Amino acid sequence: MLKKRSVIIKKLLNQVFSQSREVKTLIAIFVDLNCCIFSVWFSYYLRIGNFLPLNERGIEALIISIVLIFPIFFYYGTYKSILRFSGIYALINFSKVVAIYGSIYSFIFVVVGIDGVPRTIGIIQPLVILLLVSFWRILVKSILRFNQRGDHKQEKRNSRALVYGSGNAGRQLVRAMQESSEIKIVGFLDDDKKQNGCLIDGITIYSPKLLKDLIKEKNVNLILLAMPSVPRKRRIEIIRNLMKYKIAVRTIPTISELANGKSSITELNDLEMDELLGRMQVDPFQELMMKNISSKTILVTGAGGSIGSELCRQIISLKPSRLLLVEISEYALYSIYEELKQTGISELEIIPLIGSVQDPKRMKEILKIWKPESIYHAAAYKHVPIVEHNLIEGTKNNVFGTYVLAKIALEYQVENFVFISTDKAVRPTSIMGATKRLAELILQALNNRKESLSKNNKTKFSIVRFGNVLDSSGSVIPKFREQIRKGGPITLTHKEVTRYFMTIKEAAELVIQAGAISKGGDVFLLDMGEPIKIYELAKNMIELSGFSLRNSQNMNGDIEIIITGLRPGEKLFEELLLSDDPKKTIHPKIFKSNEPFIKFEELSLEMEKLENYISANDLEKIFENLQKLVTGFNPQNKILDHTFIK
Repeated sequence: MLKKRSVIIKKLLNQVFSQSREVKTLIAIFVDLNCCIFSVWFSYYLRIGNFLPLNERGIEALIISIVLIFPIFFYYGTYKSILRFSGIYALINFSKVVAIYGSIYSFIFVVVGIDGVPRTIGIIQPLVILLLVSFWRILVKSILRFNQRGDHKQEKRNSRALVYGSGNAGRQLVRAMQESSEIKIVGFLDDDKKQNGCLIDGITIYSPKLLKDLIKEKNVNLILLAMPSVPRKRRIEIIRNLMKYKIAVRTIPTISELANGKSSITELNDLEMDELLGRMQVDPFQELMMKNISSKTILVTGAGGSIGSELCRQIISLKPSRLLLVEISEYALYSIYEELKQTGISELEIIPLIGSVQDPKRMKEILKIWKPESIYHAAAYKHVPIVEHNLIEGTKNNVFGTYVLAKIALEYQVENFVFISTDKAVRPTSIMGATKRLAELILQALNNRKESLSKNNKTKFSIVRFGNVLDSSGSVIPKFREQIRKGGPITLTHKEVTRYFMTIKEAAELVIQAGAISKGGDVFLLDMGEPIKIYELAKNMIELSGFSLRNSQNMNGDIEIIITGLRPGEKLFEELLLSDDPKKTIHPKIFKSNEPFIKFEELSLEMEKLENYISANDLEKIFENLQKLVTGFNPQNKILDHTFIK
């Protein structure tokens, strides 16, 4: 019976709320009119202690109330406000409008005076009408909110959240989310002990030490980080602590994104890549950043790739005179060129150049005409399984592309040549790693030959070797995030696989700084921190997204991790060193390694052989040659090239 009555009431409410805007405005005017009548009548009762008909006492007070209130309400747009989307700010503004009415009404009766009307009516009636008109609007808003929740059946799906940070950003977030039918804020967390136990908009501030109990008592399933200006070190400490509670964590945009209008306070984001890893960054040394770039002509190969494009972003902020973008992919070149043009740096000349580093004629043209002072060589085929199945093209691009460009850089006296290498070049198990190590050997040999033949040649070759870069193409974190978004499963090649990680921004900054430190022939290693076990990373991402891991111990979990087996050429563990005892440099995150190399005379003969094998399409000889030249190359597979016929 009660359920049937509830359905009938709901239908009646829906009919009323579905009326046109004009009809609802008329209803609001009618209710406000009745509020005027009742407020004057009730004010007389409060003044004289008896209920009297208005035609005996107070008709003047009622007429003046009506004459004042409706013009003021219309002038300030009170009837244009949409109740279901109104929040605390709308209520405050509405109170200001009623206060204006009350000031005029009080002035008429208290200061000027009307015969037969007690002066105190001018004070009592505005207070009563404020309560009445506010009450019915809040009541209607509550009914609308309840009705909307019922329609969408949200009650069971609502997230119950704690906001970490009771500062300005936290308060704004709570007020902005009061209308959310998906997230209910049940408390604040704040490290400031003086704030603990206090209330903001009726919501209690708790100590983070109580988090375990709060999660259980208040059924919390989401933490919202509202600390856009907190130091990064402290922020990562907080996130590390939250990880042990296996609860979803999301964050509001950074203070710069909010200030620039790129995001709003209610745009909740996933944690940043480096926050997931708990990696601390060192601010770049500006003198090193600018040394080889400021007011100079810079060339970046592979400018449209993950590393190349980030290098370009960093370089333009350092005010070179000209930036040359060399890229074989027209689409990638167009994308980065258009992006860089939007920076609005008018004095910077950006030159998009389609070309392959394997093409000596094209590279000579570019270097002869534009005369770059620094080259950042990021062009490479880097995806291990792809290069494994394309042996010749991988060798041509990664090895001969570097060989061609480096020799031309020597010829045209380029001051700095920085080669982007990889940890996969150390004791490689893949073709990609072997080709990158051979490219390193080429640069080491050229630098040694240059020094022995001529002290006048000023080209400084340097190699920067680092591990996986977050958010680069093929990186595991964007892949895992997408798999979680689709409900799983997460696919992982091996439960024990570990990797070093670094953010793409940090990698680009350190590459630039390493190039500035170089004296020629250096192999630099970037401090990648501790290696990360990918299985644990996947587990953390599942839990920080608000889901549980499904495995043999928890068959009712949300998302499963499936082990697919190592891919061709893939290692369980990566290394950064061939030799031991890396040397410190002036930068705490950059180390220098003394790596073995082959003399140029010997290496050039082998390069001629390798070039002949490529021309003859002799995959077996190419494979053997790589094994001969690259120390520690221990391929896990035989030749897997798709064009190989035994």
